[in-house]
Amino acid sequence: MGKTIYIADDDHNIRKLIEGFLTREGYEVEAFADGEQLMERFGIREPDLVILDVMMPGRDGFLICDDIRRQSSVPIIMVTARDTDTDFVLGIQLGSDDYITKPFSPMTLTMKVRAIFRRIELDKGEQPQKELAYEDIVIHPEQKLVTIAGANVDLAPNEYALLKYLVENQDRAVSREELLDKVWGYSTVVETRVTDDTLKRLRKKMGDSQAVIETVWGFGFRLNQRKSNE
Repeated sequence: MGKTIYIADDDHNIRKLIEGFLTREGYEVEAFADGEQLMERFGIREPDLVILDVMMPGRDGFLICDDIRRQSSVPIIMVTARDTDTDFVLGIQLGSDDYITKPFSPMTLTMKVRAIFRRIELDKGEQPQKELAYEDIVIHPEQKLVTIAGANVDLAPNEYALLKYLVENQDRAVSREELLDKVWGYSTVVETRVTDDTLKRLRKKMGDSQAVIETVWGFGFRLNQRKSNE
């Protein structure tokens, strides 16, 4: 596969478990006991994906994630023993691409890794696309650039991919499960909060737009024109 993955986790057994599973999948894996060691190696060679434990000695996984995001768009999966909404939201806000809580099945983590790499390969293989538009939203796929009412809008990778998918399918409602499958590359009931939190942040960034993301109760979401009283 030729893909390199860095792991930072202070638990030796978990490091070895993850490393073993991913190595058998054909990935080149380097494991570190803390984030500082990972960052030192990162400065020498950038990997294709990073798996970060949240609770580590020294700077925690959130700080390391923020540090990586300041210099790279490499995919990041956060791992934590605390299944709390606060941890989940913070990880996503800092730019992580996905999130998994301990204890977890190594196969579940492997599935998330595969999904991220599959999405990247699909993006690379896409034919050049023309501009996409809905109301005052314009998407420039080649530059991964979004403007609303003529102003550039800074979107995280998952926010961009989600908005692009909604604009491409502006003539219909899209289910949460479909968004998970098409944007993140997998679909499970447990992970629907990934979609919900990304939508919440995207709606906030679209606050001045003539378009809104409406909730279709019991199903999913669709784009619509903003009503004058909204």
